[in-house]
Amino acid sequence: MKELGEAINESLADSDQIAEVVAKIKDGGYDIFLVLEATIGVSKPGEKSPDKTSMVTTLSSNPELKVSDQDMKFLKSLRIKIEDDAA
Repeated sequence: MKELGEAINESLADSDQIAEVVAKIKDGGYDIFLVLEATIGVSKPGEKSPDKTSMVTTLSSNPELKVSDQDMKFLKSLRIKIEDDAA
């Protein structure tokens, strides 16, 4: 599993397309960080599909989404609207 995670990480880090998009965002004056979640299920041939308890996930809890005023401005420029859960 560790090797698979490292392989995925390396392929993303080496992606010219991702690097281009990140550079565009930085050129727009924004700081950027990228967090991806991967869920990987494994089973031996002939076994039934793994249930949720046997799947490996990269995050152990649900992270809280924190959106700053600068984030909102950027999302608005992309015509993306975030609805307030309190409404």
